[in-house]
Amino acid sequence: MSKHDPSIASAFDDRSSAEAGSIGAAGFEAAEPGTIDHELDELLDQVTAALATDEVDLDESLVKDNLEELLLVLVSVHGSTHGKELLADLTEQFDAQLSPGTVYPCLHDLEEDGVLSMHAKVRTKEYSVVDEAYVRATLERTMTQHLAFGLLLDRFLSSYPAADSE
Repeated sequence: MSKHDPSIASAFDDRSSAEAGSIGAAGFEAAEPGTIDHELDELLDQVTAALATDEVDLDESLVKDNLEELLLVLVSVHGSTHGKELLADLTEQFDAQLSPGTVYPCLHDLEEDGVLSMHAKVRTKEYSVVDEAYVRATLERTMTQHLAFGLLLDRFLSSYPAADSE
């Protein structure tokens, strides 16, 4: 698949020119308290609206495979947050029942890599993004991979014989 494929260029042009809602030039802006669920719902609604189907189901294995990217998005949306809130977001927004033993090591790795900072509170640890460039590069790389894979499947399906509807 050529990176000069017009449909790929169109997908990137559409993405970059689309209204981004509450997403600022440097990334996600921290929302007012109590509006995080609304912001996440709005982002997911934008994704669903961009597709030709209402049947968008991000299964748990997809969430696990992209956990780092999802945590970066969630921490960015919150501004600063703790692990329990991230676990709740993953459950509520993506219907993923991930264990703390899956999420916390990923947060610790991102902290060790200098992407997130951790601030110890009395009963919890709060995480916030410190390396915006890493977050942006990681999300763009993952998005490109998923778009390319989706376009590959779309091209295959467009030439694949339609199933008989009996």
